[in-house]
Amino acid sequence: MNQTHYPVQTRSEPTSRHTLAVIVDNEPGVLARISGLFSGRGYNIESLTVSETEHEKHISRITIVTAGTAQVIEQIKNQLERLVPVHRVVDLTLTSDAIEREMALVKVVGRGEQRVEALRLAAAFGARTLDATLTSFVFELTGASEDIERFIRLMTAVGLAEVSRTGIAAISRGPDSF
Repeated sequence: MNQTHYPVQTRSEPTSRHTLAVIVDNEPGVLARISGLFSGRGYNIESLTVSETEHEKHISRITIVTAGTAQVIEQIKNQLERLVPVHRVVDLTLTSDAIEREMALVKVVGRGEQRVEALRLAAAFGARTLDATLTSFVFELTGASEDIERFIRLMTAVGLAEVSRTGIAAISRGPDSF
C-alpha cells in the first residue's frame, strides 16, 4: 500500500501568513490545478483573487494568501513553480513591504437610529454609499483586511444583512516589478 505523507505542523513550529503572487498562462483549468494542489495536500487558501493582467500575452496574476510554517510555505512555492502554466511565484511577504487591499460590499438593513449609526460608521471608515432605500444601505469599502473586518463587526450591531468580499489584491512597493 502506497501512502503519501504530508508535513504535519506541530505546536512548536510558528506559522505565519504569506501573500503569494503567481503569474500564469490564462488558459482553462489553471486555477483548478492550483487550487487542487492546495486541497490535495491539506493546505488552506485564506484569500484568492485572479485576473488577466497582460491581455496581449494572455497572462494572469493569481494572488493567494495562505498560512503555514516556513517549511510548508517553501513546499507550496516549490510545488507551484513546478506546475506547467506557472511562469513565476513571488512571496510578497518576503520580498518587500507589499501593499495589500481588499474591497467589500456591505448591506445594512435598519430604521431610525440604526440608519443614522450605519451612516456615521460608514463615514468614519470612508465607505461609499452605493445604494440607499428607506430600509437599507449598500456600502463599498476598500482597505486593509483588518479594517474591513472591523467595519463588518461594527455593522453587525446596526443591522448587517449581507457581505461580499473580493479577496486580497497585493503589489510590491517601489520601482521593481517581477
